[in-house]
Amino acid sequence: MTTTMTAEQAGRFADVVERLAENVSHAVQGKPHVVRLALVTLLTGGHLLLEDAPGTGKTSLARALAQSVRSTTSRIQFTPDLLPGDITGVSVLDQGTGRFVFHPGPVFASIVLADEINRASPKTQSALLEVMEEGRVTVDGVSHPVGEPFLVVATQNPIEQAGTHRLPEAQLDRFLIKTSIGYPDHATTLRILESAAEPPHSDPLPSIVTPEGVLLLMAEARTVHVEAAVNDYVSRLVQATRDAPETRLGASVRAALGLVRAAKTYAASSGRHYVVPDDVKALAVPVLAHRLVLDPEAEFDGATSEGVVARALLDVAPPGGVAQA
Repeated sequence: MTTTMTAEQAGRFADVVERLAENVSHAVQGKPHVVRLALVTLLTGGHLLLEDAPGTGKTSLARALAQSVRSTTSRIQFTPDLLPGDITGVSVLDQGTGRFVFHPGPVFASIVLADEINRASPKTQSALLEVMEEGRVTVDGVSHPVGEPFLVVATQNPIEQAGTHRLPEAQLDRFLIKTSIGYPDHATTLRILESAAEPPHSDPLPSIVTPEGVLLLMAEARTVHVEAAVNDYVSRLVQATRDAPETRLGASVRAALGLVRAAKTYAASSGRHYVVPDDVKALAVPVLAHRLVLDPEAEFDGATSEGVVARALLDVAPPGGVAQA
């Protein structure tokens, strides 16, 4: 029988997340909401998709996360000529022994930055699918676990479309959260410019928790209590995205599960051992919107996935009798 998180455990969880967020914010300034979403993704055991123009701090975010949890990080620059083996690794014949030896690729790291993932071919994009879903790579019939924790931070440039391949719905559904860092505000830009004389990444960030500590936090987040009324609320929200006239394909069951799991982590990071409807509302757009497939005519008329989810939040009443944040 699974033990439910206590109020004391929730308080300790929130304290650790607050220290992690403060640490990462030294590298990604002025974006506390994005930092929190990234930490929720990590501690839920999901993957993060960032849709941003170049130079907004995507690499800094991945590196800061890795340093904060004392983990390894790697960066894969996706290009049209990138092959699946360039990501996962290959088996090479050892001349001395006459046996094939597996040489792991850059995906064997705790936090992997997959930069401009939509520039690679669909075959190479799909090479990430098994790793993201199963946490292992299979080469020549042999499975190689990538280890835990494991987070893929993938990016795509929304501006340049020439020479890109749109991510298939099956792969988009593997990303727990999609968000955007965006440009910093004026005050944050000034702070960044004032420190421009310092070499980038000259001072590594201190580690806040160990990888083992991250796994413990992930396990604790799964024990947050969710009332039946909140599950019913999530189900009705997902159904509303399916019934919307603008959508050809609504949110999947995986999306509903992801929303509940992320809401548990979000609640614990807020110091609560139970999920409230406001947790679901805060995560509905970043968890659900990228999984919807819009009707082409509705999209041509200006409909957006974010708008469909936002309207579902307005149309679907939250459950009564459940505490609010």
